[in-house]
Amino acid sequence: MARRVRLSAALLAVAVSVAGSAVAVAQVDGHASGRFDRPRAGFAPPTTVLRPGSPESVGLDAAPIRAADEAIARWTRPDPATGRPLFAGAVSLLAHDGVVVHRGVAGQAVRYADAAGTELPADQQTPMRADTIFDLASVSKLFTSLAVMCLVEDGLVRVDERVAAYLPEFGVNGKAAITVEQLLTHTSGLEPFIPLWRDWPDRPARIKAVMDRAPTSPPGTKYVYSDLNLITLGVLVERLSGQPLDAFTADRITTPLGLHDTGYNPPASKLDRIAATEYQAVPARGMVRGQAHDENAWSLGGVAGHAGVFSTAADLSVLGQAILNGGGYAGARILRPDTVREMLTNYNTEFPGSDHGLGFELSQRWYMGGLTGPRTAGHTGFTGTSLVLDPASRSIAILLTNRVHPSRSWGSVNVARETLATGLARSLAVRPRHGGDAWHAGFGNGATATLSTPPLAGSGTLRVAFDAFVDTEAADPLVLEASDDGTTWRSVPVRAHGPGAPVGEQPLLSGFGHRSWWKINAWVPASGRITLRWRSTTDSRYAGRGVYLDGITVTDSSHLLLSGEKEPHLLRPQGWEVRTR
Repeated sequence: MARRVRLSAALLAVAVSVAGSAVAVAQVDGHASGRFDRPRAGFAPPTTVLRPGSPESVGLDAAPIRAADEAIARWTRPDPATGRPLFAGAVSLLAHDGVVVHRGVAGQAVRYADAAGTELPADQQTPMRADTIFDLASVSKLFTSLAVMCLVEDGLVRVDERVAAYLPEFGVNGKAAITVEQLLTHTSGLEPFIPLWRDWPDRPARIKAVMDRAPTSPPGTKYVYSDLNLITLGVLVERLSGQPLDAFTADRITTPLGLHDTGYNPPASKLDRIAATEYQAVPARGMVRGQAHDENAWSLGGVAGHAGVFSTAADLSVLGQAILNGGGYAGARILRPDTVREMLTNYNTEFPGSDHGLGFELSQRWYMGGLTGPRTAGHTGFTGTSLVLDPASRSIAILLTNRVHPSRSWGSVNVARETLATGLARSLAVRPRHGGDAWHAGFGNGATATLSTPPLAGSGTLRVAFDAFVDTEAADPLVLEASDDGTTWRSVPVRAHGPGAPVGEQPLLSGFGHRSWWKINAWVPASGRITLRWRSTTDSRYAGRGVYLDGITVTDSSHLLLSGEKEPHLLRPQGWEVRTR
């Protein structure tokens, strides 16, 4: 049986000193910190330990972080249209290169008396605080997945093995071929949810109901997010370890990492720090606080593979850093780097848009925002929680809300999740490719920005060359256009070269995750005077890091017609701005 390895702990020293600069540039592990356009490979040094610091201390721009924090605070205040907030309260945390650069606290941990939203008297409300403990809901699935991978390292489980080899009672009703991997990646074919708490009388009957359940689609044929997958894995952990899931999780994950406020069924002594969740009439639980909000997890005694873990932003940040470090933190190692690498590898390539590692969701822009990339990992929880880990920038974004307090019907917090992660992404620098500045199309949603040349007079075919940094979804393209009269425009095909660039001639450019500048070339037949423009368009959501242009040149066979570096005043921006990062 493999043993956990203890590493000698050492604090990572980060030297920061840039005289006369408003935003300092730190050096971490031999790389410039605070850069979005220099993605990191591999894991952070295993000695990286979180410490407090300012955004500027690691080369970040504090303004986007402040803007995200202010937006989250606004969402805890009543909306004039509805008379209620988006969520009662929130705690947020951002970290970059081992430095906690932001801690945000807003609103109330306990605010309402009933499902209708009757506010408690002010002296009976409980304000949020940095160490408020939240019901993580489905973020708990990450702890179960980590526990499974501990058993993999112990040699007790293989992810490609059939679940029935470990739980024979599971292999009925069409489930004999389902593998551990398919449970971890939600490709088992099991349905999302069944009301265990309502339709079965006790824990043994409820577990048997999950073991007996037939798939609703052939295993391996589609992605369907299912609580049943993780409930099954929780049982597997208990069966093979010989311990209850909560005890195994404590022994192998939370205790080694020093996560003192993380676990199932928090003690009554911590109730004053626990955020309330929903007022439940069915089942008749009243205002739920300190017990698992998820009815099935509650009916299973508060300990289940899919839900039930409580934690704080600080504890989650340590877990996140341990993953970014490759499985180790402050001298303790919970998993080997190769195991963590597998957890962050997309196993669902045949299901585009449903990227998933062994437990971790990957590349989900709807809550990862501008940090989204192929290796960006995380999870959300129904109660209003989210964890985002970005190995490419070695960053962490945590948002914990009690959005179901007092009712789950009050709305989604996805906009807040995305806003926080995007705020961190926008604080990271994209340095100009040429000189000290570049054109940026801005961050607005539902907007169009154009950057136009004056009418150019060239002979034959014009060559248009420029560098572009494109971090957008497909619905937010960059297009090069040409016009003979300045009113009617036609698209000009372009060829891009660089990491992540599309292959061959393209009518437009979009893409994210590569985080690299591309070299672009286009050829435009010219007969008389011609005007060129770059048009960036965004839809209503998910603007990402945006579009940058630099090094624009236009030539014909014998003349330089325009140099964007030497003659920037000739370019006509509408919605574009000059930026240094």
